[in-house]
Amino acid sequence: MSGAGAKLGIGTHFRLDGETVQVVEFASFATGMEVVLKDGRDRLARMSVRELLRPGRAQVIPSSAGPSAADEEDVAAVVLDRLTKEERKSLLERAEHVREMLSGYRSGSEELPRPDEPRAQYLPGLPLRERYAAKASELGVTDRTVQRWARAFRECGEAGLVPKAARPDGGLGHADPRWVEAAVGILNEYQGESRPSVKVVLERVQARLEAQFGPQEVPLPKHTASYRWMQELERRHPTFRLSTQRNRDIAERPTGVYGKLRPTRPGEYVLMDTTRLDVFALDPVTLRWLQAELTVAMDWYTRCITGIRLTPVSTKAVDAAAVLYQSYRPRPVPESWPREAVWPDHGIPREVLVDTEAVHGPITGASGPSLVPETLIVDHGKIYLSAHLTSVCHRMGISVQPARLRTGRDKGPIERFFRTLREDLLQVLPGYKGPDLHSRGLNPEKDAFFFLHELEAIIREWVAVVFTDRELCCP
Repeated sequence: MSGAGAKLGIGTHFRLDGETVQVVEFASFATGMEVVLKDGRDRLARMSVRELLRPGRAQVIPSSAGPSAADEEDVAAVVLDRLTKEERKSLLERAEHVREMLSGYRSGSEELPRPDEPRAQYLPGLPLRERYAAKASELGVTDRTVQRWARAFRECGEAGLVPKAARPDGGLGHADPRWVEAAVGILNEYQGESRPSVKVVLERVQARLEAQFGPQEVPLPKHTASYRWMQELERRHPTFRLSTQRNRDIAERPTGVYGKLRPTRPGEYVLMDTTRLDVFALDPVTLRWLQAELTVAMDWYTRCITGIRLTPVSTKAVDAAAVLYQSYRPRPVPESWPREAVWPDHGIPREVLVDTEAVHGPITGASGPSLVPETLIVDHGKIYLSAHLTSVCHRMGISVQPARLRTGRDKGPIERFFRTLREDLLQVLPGYKGPDLHSRGLNPEKDAFFFLHELEAIIREWVAVVFTDRELCCP
């Protein structure tokens, strides 16, 4: 963790204007600090430190290889980034105590003293042993603890003060690797099973170690240590705390680096998905409440909703094709909508358009953007992989790209739209039943009085007036 930086001093090498130069002297002038550089032909040049360190001017040639992936410890930035807000605050307070113990000042420099510094028990002239004892008495710890903090701070800086429980080994540094390997294997076996207890998992770990290495060949931890180590493994392989569905989702995350498509123009990628709404509606024929499904198409580049269709359970392939058709032919704006809901031609400001009211009367135009989809990103639902929709896409020259199985982040913008719709609109409508059984009211059906077409009209107007303006989709 201490080799992540390069030291600027006499002997430091730079790559400057295609040549290798070396710092041989520092000089202080009224204009600032300057350095004297010597190249390979013993020619000298003087330059200000600010000019030398200006981005793109010179390149430092480090004297060592620096940190790499093969190092036993991570760099300081990685170690500190793992900490929570409370852990980082505690770490900074401990670092101040260590700096005061070593230098007499919590900032570490006598040029930045606090009003009461240096305190009498931490004067720089006092022996370190006395300052160690004073700090141990102040914090209520042993002298050996503060000495260990000082040694770690000298070697690795603030990252050396990170507690073991927050480091990469996660507090498993004293655990036998064979015990950890067996415990991880058993936790992975419960990915598709019901939630076990910690006691059962520990018993299975002991039985597996005895069967694999023989009785008493692998030392077993004490009762408290085994539960503490299992609690740490729970952070990496959730098994006991979260729901089993959530545990399976975490276990199925990809092990590689996350990637994403990056659209560069409207229509390049169009996302399409269907979700069951958390609000009841009324069937106009039977007058019974029913659950509705919303199918939406979204242009990834502009985050604009290009198609909406609300259907009773369940959605058909023809419904998805109808949503795709709306991308080519947006619906006209109803007369009851406000003026700002009218969608102008994409890329043309409203100020340069002809006054539509003078030509066609009040409020004319489309309720959404018109674009030609190039690639349709869908999940593995039957309606999206059906012969009907694929034949439509083939005829229109649209490429169909299915997302990865159980990977919602591949369609992240449209998943976020569904959440925004629920939180900003659906939960204030009558008949709202919540996202799950635990959020359901006593009798939400008694308040449902919107028909399906009325609910769809409400959603369309909310998208045009509220959501589109919020996402800054309008040019």
